[in-house]
Amino acid sequence: MALHPSPDTKLGPAQRLTRRTVLGVGAAAGLGWVGGCQAPAAPLRVGAIAFVGYQFIHLAQQLGLLADSGVRLLDMRSNTDCLRALATGRLEAAGLTLDEVITGLHDGIPLKVVMVLDVSAGADAVMAHAALRRPADARGKRVSVEQSAGGAMMLAAFLEAAGLQPQDIVQVPTPLSESTEALRSGQVDVAVTAEPWATQMQKAGAVRLFDSKSIPGRIVDVLVVRADTLSTHARGIQRLVKAQFEALARFQADPQAHAQAVSQRLQIAPGDVAAALRGLDLPDREANLRLLAPDGALQAGIPQLQDLLLRQGLLGSRVNTRDLIEARFVQALA
Repeated sequence: MALHPSPDTKLGPAQRLTRRTVLGVGAAAGLGWVGGCQAPAAPLRVGAIAFVGYQFIHLAQQLGLLADSGVRLLDMRSNTDCLRALATGRLEAAGLTLDEVITGLHDGIPLKVVMVLDVSAGADAVMAHAALRRPADARGKRVSVEQSAGGAMMLAAFLEAAGLQPQDIVQVPTPLSESTEALRSGQVDVAVTAEPWATQMQKAGAVRLFDSKSIPGRIVDVLVVRADTLSTHARGIQRLVKAQFEALARFQADPQAHAQAVSQRLQIAPGDVAAALRGLDLPDREANLRLLAPDGALQAGIPQLQDLLLRQGLLGSRVNTRDLIEARFVQALA
């Protein structure tokens, strides 16, 4: 996993709970004993934004692969919201970038990585109005960026490529889900964004100034669960991991048959789904086993990732990640 240094892009402590204001994630009410019957098991609440790399969990639900699993999928506005909901126990699991997981650990959230959803290879992008053709053209411009570790990392990499410093631009805090409208309406000149929003912008005439192809291996999306739910929700976690791989396999076997289902949540045309996915490496079970292994790329890349987060002021101190990876749910699948 390649990780490279970037210039400082600092976030305050309140912003560390962060791609990728919690959306009414209702706490499950305990029903107790009614008429001598035990209450049903609490659901495994899984939060995710509409980022393209998280869509196969939702496709699994549409395909019926999560029926009677106790898994409840919740749409979130931002990855920051996911971390806040994990911190307060309103979510048991979520899709997050690995850097956001580490900042969550730093802030005391007990998290475990149970699978890798994707590795960004172009799906995270910096888009701009058509008049801006080079990264250096962002100097003095208003730039939307989500106030998260993932947003800060992507912005830092872009500024490094552009030969700019953070003070050379005007940052406009914007959730990814609102980045398309911010660029379209003229609130900003440049948007640090991701798919499917980058495709939406491109179809409206925006140009791509930079993307994650230039920083291979740095942005990794994972499925995390609260450590204290590994035993209480083991069945739901296992069903979710299995369903993710099955939905991915079905999609890859016949993309056209499933493009309509994927496009609905992404709010893009079915014909644009392939383009939105083109910037992602999507690991299957075998690839996950390699990534999650004790000597795999995920564990090997974490020290460099922490170095980067420390330099950017996203961590106050180094985090113990020795037991972060929990591979047993992937390993259990035959």
